[in-house]
Amino acid sequence: MPVSRRAMLIASAAFAALPTLAAAETGAPDRDAILAAMKRASKFMVEEASVGGGYVWSALPDFSRRWGELEASPTMIWVQPPGTATMGHLFLDALHATGDDWYYQAAKSAADALIRGQHPAGGWNYVIDTAGEESLKRWYATYGANAWRMEEFQHYQGNATFDDAGTAEASQLLLRLYLEKRERKYRAPLEKAIAFVLDSQHVSGGWPQRWPAVPDAGLHGQADYSGYITFNDDVAGENIKFLIFCYQTLGQKRLLPAIHRAMDCFLACQQPAPQAGWGLQHHPDTLKPAAARTYEPEAYATHTTASNIEQLLSFYRLTGDPKYLTRIPEALDWLDSVRLPVKLHRDGREFPTFIQPGTNKPLYVHRRGSNVVNGAYYADHDPADTVIHYSSFRSVDTKRLRAEYARLAATPPAEAAKGSPLLAKPGAAPLPKYFTLTDIAVSDMTSDAKRTRDVSPAAVAKLLGGLNARGYWPTPLKAVSNPYIGPGPAEVAPGEFRLTRVGDASDTSPYITDYPVMGVSTGEFIKNVGTLIEALEG
Repeated sequence: MPVSRRAMLIASAAFAALPTLAAAETGAPDRDAILAAMKRASKFMVEEASVGGGYVWSALPDFSRRWGELEASPTMIWVQPPGTATMGHLFLDALHATGDDWYYQAAKSAADALIRGQHPAGGWNYVIDTAGEESLKRWYATYGANAWRMEEFQHYQGNATFDDAGTAEASQLLLRLYLEKRERKYRAPLEKAIAFVLDSQHVSGGWPQRWPAVPDAGLHGQADYSGYITFNDDVAGENIKFLIFCYQTLGQKRLLPAIHRAMDCFLACQQPAPQAGWGLQHHPDTLKPAAARTYEPEAYATHTTASNIEQLLSFYRLTGDPKYLTRIPEALDWLDSVRLPVKLHRDGREFPTFIQPGTNKPLYVHRRGSNVVNGAYYADHDPADTVIHYSSFRSVDTKRLRAEYARLAATPPAEAAKGSPLLAKPGAAPLPKYFTLTDIAVSDMTSDAKRTRDVSPAAVAKLLGGLNARGYWPTPLKAVSNPYIGPGPAEVAPGEFRLTRVGDASDTSPYITDYPVMGVSTGEFIKNVGTLIEALEG
């Protein structure tokens, strides 16, 4: 049962009264108070919230219900950020801020949980079931199969994924942990992760969404898109980053060809003018944009094009090679050409998400029905009544991108690439001290995605005071889901489901509730401890 609001207020007040006495004269919590709060909150997560060292995204205070992107069974942990690997990175960041070896042990527990769930090929699925694959298959056949809009969870494939940076983040954690004390036990799983990235790379240099390929894994009557070259959710960018981290710390020169092929794949997949953009994914043979989930039609994607422009700019900073700048103006011109008229802007979003190849017309995504059995997604040219869980409108700052392109185009190659880890001596560049303190999003659908970065005395004191008697920050669980009640009916349920995140009572997809209960949020923990680390640093 959730802790009562009155009990939480009393517990918070009692805790707040203790650490602030030592800093009463300045009004700022002292270092010991911050360290104590970090340890208490971390111990709660390790000793009460974790399952075998792994974590989900959120849970009720008694852990009777737990969620990642979908509701998790009691034995499941989440790989997809902000899950188990994100927690491991946070603990290593806390180690670097405090020197306390307890955090190293906590990071090891998270890494060990990931290693136990590492696919034989070297990558990771979105989730790990500590009870084994048969238990995981049952979850896929129940909760996964009935999550209408979560098509990536509707079929058990038994392989690993690059989607949502799960494999990349877990791989980076193994690298950081190995480099911390060079424990031999972490070298073998790290090498498996490196091999997974290398072995799964297409000849073109891109990566599939999932690997190894599974025969007869067709989804919803469509071709299996998981083997296509994937730019969606920065699959290629995350893999390149991991390989560069390995090159700059382990000195593995063998990784350079894969890194350069991956960067060149961005060039190869950029389409000819006047539609000089990219899709979410591309066919490996023709390099043309391809369809994926049923609400991801074969189309050019404006937000992916903007992200790929950002990547090309970063490749110039890494290499000093002007070939990565050459066609950026064409991509920017195309983006500006598809900007919507003002009357079609949505909440400041001026661009359609999808553009139809050939016609250059926007494609808008809709749905009909009430669940995964009777429902369907479709795309057309009508901007009215589009689905809300996958926006048909995007915000793209072409003015900023043009300014950065102009600045780099005017910067000599040697100057632009000064300090690049690719041009330094292999193995000579250290990793960043912190991984979770940068401007990253750690949203678990309940916690806001980004920290305020406010480390003022008042903000830190408020943070310490908000930690309850059990050792966690009570957080409104805004993202919830229907419990599994069986397969959905073939008949469409009464009601309007075109514009909702969830369908009828059989739909296990997450949705945002107007009546959240208080619970435990992994994302909130990561943000708050990050703020305390910044307070220690500052």
